[in-house]
Amino acid sequence: MPKILIIDDEPGILYSLRTALESDTTAVVTAQNARLGLAAVAREKPDAVILDVRLPDMSGLDAFDRIRQSDPRLPVVIITAHGGTDTAIEAMKRGAFEYLLKPVDLHQLDEVVSKAFELRRMQATPAVFDEPEAPGEGDNDQIVGRCPAMQEVYKAIGKIAPQDVTVLILGESGTGKELVARALYQHSKRVEKPFVAINCAAIPDTLLESELFGHEKGAFTGADRQRVGKFEQADGGTILLDEIGDMSPATQAKVLRVLQNQQFERVGGNETITTDVRVIAATNQNLEEMVTAGKFRQDLFYRLNSFTIQLPPLRDRGGDVGLLVTYFLGEANRKLGKQVRGIDPAVLVALESYKWPGNVRELQNAIRYAVVQATGEVLTVDCLPGNVRGGTAARPPVGLDIMVLVADLLRAGNTDIYRQVSQVVDRAMLSAVLEHSRGNQSQASELLGISRTTLRAKLQLLGLGVEKHVRPADPTPPTPDPAAAVPAAD
Repeated sequence: MPKILIIDDEPGILYSLRTALESDTTAVVTAQNARLGLAAVAREKPDAVILDVRLPDMSGLDAFDRIRQSDPRLPVVIITAHGGTDTAIEAMKRGAFEYLLKPVDLHQLDEVVSKAFELRRMQATPAVFDEPEAPGEGDNDQIVGRCPAMQEVYKAIGKIAPQDVTVLILGESGTGKELVARALYQHSKRVEKPFVAINCAAIPDTLLESELFGHEKGAFTGADRQRVGKFEQADGGTILLDEIGDMSPATQAKVLRVLQNQQFERVGGNETITTDVRVIAATNQNLEEMVTAGKFRQDLFYRLNSFTIQLPPLRDRGGDVGLLVTYFLGEANRKLGKQVRGIDPAVLVALESYKWPGNVRELQNAIRYAVVQATGEVLTVDCLPGNVRGGTAARPPVGLDIMVLVADLLRAGNTDIYRQVSQVVDRAMLSAVLEHSRGNQSQASELLGISRTTLRAKLQLLGLGVEKHVRPADPTPPTPDPAAAVPAAD
């Protein structure tokens, strides 16, 4: 469970923020001054910190510096009641994660904290190559595979990671590009410095440049204060530009300048800012074809293409499906609280016969789905998503499915009807809303009327994966066994 530390001397602020953030999936620790806060950083090992810039015993900037000395990769969110304070802006320049004004918008805070937790997970959770003795039980993310193509990937990571050079990771969606980027970071000389990941496809063109390079007050409508961008925040560390093929030409030009001389200007500014950042770029697009079509800068492509790692699609990784299934089964058991220990041989035949257009991510979602559907300790073919087991029969409308399911559960004398039906409804509803929002979890949470933290918890429970679009483990609503007891999606 991720943990957040709130350092503020106002009891009312501590109470309101704790009430807003604390949940079954988030732990909250509070401190009323800098001294207690610094002690809590050492004692509690939080995953993120919310820090007021005005504290009774120490300035916010001094407290921030002490936190950075203790843990340079810990995301710190600055909050202040003084919008023009130079202290908060200076802290952002020194690497604070975000800067929010009081009274804090709780919906915005929830979004920021979710991003901070994700950043902490990517920085702190090792992406390792060794085959685990007990799959899914270690405190790391495994890069699993023994096929010759993956062996070449491991060799490339070993050779390139220690070198302070730009890297381009190529591969279809779901092949594990982010994991490889994290492995490059964690085996680099910059491992003690920040790691920042930006999905260029998930941020509108009008906002991506500001997100990367920051902006000056008044640079555009709504720019009511100076903002420090990710290249400035990640100074000394590594930045992952995921889906770089979706970046606009104007932003490509600024990224090229950073690669050439480590300099840029904020949007609306003329001050040249120097940074020291290693760039790792990733894309599922063919950049060479995009250059020919005039959609991607040739000079930027040449800059990125010097050191390249090509990830193979799962359909070309002969023999790796069984290894991945074993690993994801252990992972799903741990996260879902299940005890599925065996796999019917027919399941492996079905999984190895499927072409996996969504690659490793789709396989992971399929195993999570199957574990949820399993009624005993063995995965059987009927637990798999319909598209994976090859079923093509037309299904009745969702509403009719629900009525049939309820009738079946009643006939079986089941006493867990609400939970099982809720899971079916949640799966259909979340898949539809995330498809509508093209995978934008912030927009989806607004449409659903729930916090993003709640949405993420539901997605994890149901095994739904989100890319640029939502990718449900099974596009059709399931029909659970009436005797099955499935955890609620509350």
